[in-house]
Amino acid sequence: MNTVLWIVVALCIVAVAGWLFRFAGQMLTGGKPYYRDMPYAVAFGFALAAALILGGVWLYLQAPVTEAGVPKASVIFWRWAVHFLAISAAAAFVFRLLGRFAGTAGSRKLFRQMPLTAAFGILVVLIYAFAAIFAGVIAPHGQEQVFATANVVPGGNPALGGNPDFPLGTDQIGRDILSRLIYGAQNTVGIAFATTVLAFLLGGTLGFLAATLRGWVDQLLSRAVDVLMAIPSLIFSLLLITVASAWVSGTGLTIAMIVIIAVIDATRVFRLARAVGMNIVVMDYIEAAKLRGEGLGYLIFKEILPNATAPLLAEFGLRFCFVFLTISALSFLGLGIQPPLADWGTMVKDLSAFINYAAFAPQIAASPLLAAGAIALLTVAVNFVVDWMLHRSSGLKE
Repeated sequence: MNTVLWIVVALCIVAVAGWLFRFAGQMLTGGKPYYRDMPYAVAFGFALAAALILGGVWLYLQAPVTEAGVPKASVIFWRWAVHFLAISAAAAFVFRLLGRFAGTAGSRKLFRQMPLTAAFGILVVLIYAFAAIFAGVIAPHGQEQVFATANVVPGGNPALGGNPDFPLGTDQIGRDILSRLIYGAQNTVGIAFATTVLAFLLGGTLGFLAATLRGWVDQLLSRAVDVLMAIPSLIFSLLLITVASAWVSGTGLTIAMIVIIAVIDATRVFRLARAVGMNIVVMDYIEAAKLRGEGLGYLIFKEILPNATAPLLAEFGLRFCFVFLTISALSFLGLGIQPPLADWGTMVKDLSAFINYAAFAPQIAASPLLAAGAIALLTVAVNFVVDWMLHRSSGLKE
C-alpha cells in the first residue's frame, strides 16, 4: 500500500508541475502560440519526462551496496544500463563519423543522411554478423566443450568464485557462457536469416504470381493463405514441430523447424507481395511489356520486383525480427535449435535459475540476462535500420 500511495503522490506532483510549466511558459513568453495552445497532456508529458530523468540520475548516484555490505541489485543493474547506453551512443557516433569520411561516394552520402539510431543499428548488425561468421575463430572454447568446474561466477575474480579463463562464467554443466553466446549468434541469427530468406522466396514468388495471373490462381493461393493465417503462428509452429519431432531429431528437427516457420511466415509475405504487385501490374510499362510478348518470368523479376524492392526490404527486416523471436521462443520451450548446439533461447531457459541470486550476487543473476539482452539488442537494432529504410523509401523529409 505504501508503494501505491507513493506513486499516487508522485503523479499528483507531476500533474501540478506540468500545469506550472505551461503557465510559466505563457507568462514568460507573453502568451506566444507554442505555450498558449499547448494541451495540458503535452505539458504533463514534459513534466513526467523531467521527473523520470531526475529519478534516473538519483538512482544512478545511490551507493551500490548498503551499509551492511549487501549489494543493491536495482542500482547495479541501472548503472550497467546507463553505461551500456553511453557506450552504445559513443560507438554509434564514431561509426557514423568514420562512415562519412571513408568508403565510396555513395556510402559517404548515406552516412551523412543517417540518423544516430540507424548507425547504431547497422553497427550492431555488423558485429553480430562478424560473430556469426567467425564464431569458430573468436570463441575461446567450443560450444559443446564441458569443463570440470560448473557454475563459475562471472567476472574472473578467483576470490569471488570466478576464473580468468571464463570471464562470463560457466553454466550448470560446465560449459563456457561466453563461447556459447558467440556460437549462439551463429546458430540463432544464421538460422533465422536462412528461414526469413526462404519465407521471402516462397511468399514473394507466390504473391507476385497471384497478382500477375489473377483469376483462379489468385483465388486458390489467397484462400489457402487465409486458412493458414487464421491459426496463431506460434501455436501452429509448436503443433507442427511437435508432430515432426516424432519422425526426426537433432539436425533433422532443426531443418523441419526452418521449413515450418518459413511456410507460416511466407503467408505474411504473400499478402504484402500480392498487394504491392496488384498496384504495379496496372501500370503502363507492364502493359507495354505484355504487348511485347514478354514471359511471366520477365514480368515478375524484371518489371515487378525492382519496383517492389523498398517495401519488401523493410518487411524483410521486420519479418527477420519475428522469425528470430519465434525461434528463440521455440528453443526456450525445448522445440527449437537442439542441444548441444548453442542457442540464446535455450540459454535463457537453462540459466534462468540464476535470477534468484539477484538479491546478494547481481553478477550471477546477470548470466541469463546476457542471452536475453543479445536477443533484445538485435531486435532493437534491426528495427532501427528498418525504420530508417521506411523513412527513406517514403520520401518524407525531416
